Amino acid sequence: MNGNFICKSPEDTFKLGETISGSLGAGDVVLLTGGLGAGKTLLTKGILNGLDYDIDEVTSPSFALVNLYKTERFDVYHIDLWRIDGRGDAAFAVGLDDILENEKTVVIIEWADRLKFDRFRSRVFNISFDGEGDDPRKIVVEVGEQGKVDAVE
Repeated sequence: MNGNFICKSPEDTFKLGETISGSLGAGDVVLLTGGLGAGKTLLTKGILNGLDYDIDEVTSPSFALVNLYKTERFDVYHIDLWRIDGRGDAAFAVGLDDILENEKTVVIIEWADRLKFDRFRSRVFNISFDGEGDDPRKIVVEVGEQGKVDAVE
């Protein structure tokens, strides 16, 4: 699933999410980084659509911090760290250790660059977004056995 993708429209970003959903396994973590309006939530909706979840129920967890979507295959935790500043422990704030204990879980984290956490036991999808406004998005997907995100200074 590794690769560089150019998404020329929101529909392309959504379809990339659907494609990524087919590569996910229980325990996987998806780390999303990119600016405001880059398409992180839209990609997440594509992933959930690929898992046969009603995307009308999928919203950005900006204020709740964590949304749980139960699909046939996984319990998908959608986490948004936008409101967590770089000084605190974002993993603790959202209960990431407890979430990762569920073996049927897939975790999707928006604003993952705010995360100070490197204890992932399974595959990590590092997905970065570059582009803004109506410009095409360059989306880089790197899948590894473990992942580490450096803290924001």
